[in-house]
Amino acid sequence: MLNDADIEALEEILFAEPWGEDAVDFFGFHGLVCASVVGPVDFSVDELFLLATGVDALPDGKVPDVFSRCVQKLSGAMANALDMGLALELPEPEDDDPMNALENWCAGFIETFMEREDAWMEAASEEEVGDLILPMLALSGLFEDEDFQNVRDSETLSTQMAEAIPDSLTDLYLLFHAPD
Repeated sequence: MLNDADIEALEEILFAEPWGEDAVDFFGFHGLVCASVVGPVDFSVDELFLLATGVDALPDGKVPDVFSRCVQKLSGAMANALDMGLALELPEPEDDDPMNALENWCAGFIETFMEREDAWMEAASEEEVGDLILPMLALSGLFEDEDFQNVRDSETLSTQMAEAIPDSLTDLYLLFHAPD
């Protein structure tokens, strides 16, 4: 996993000009990387950088080394944990707003899913994928759906959805990466 120095260096990149306004925070970054690990598509570091920053082209034609190192470190730790049968833990915010951090994490995850949605749906049944990503969809804040809004407005339903995420991630990983 990433240590505090890694996270600080990563956020310096994410919040840098010119993409700072469109970039995800650390929680969104964690969600992006997680979706690339559990899903059926291997995203390159370049693709993840473009998703994380919201830009269309790489600055100076390459991804900053710190970003690459953080992606490799985090994705390796996630894949290793899942291969060992361990549930992934979502990062905990240091402030008193865990729902905002969770929303950012879910938004990063769902944006990565939507980038290659066809591949996810081709690799497994649409219904199964939909059921497994439902907690992330509902809590991402990306959709105006009335049912999702009702979930976000209910502390009980939000908590239930949040608690379902680690199992959903494990099931997604197994769905796409376990041998038949």
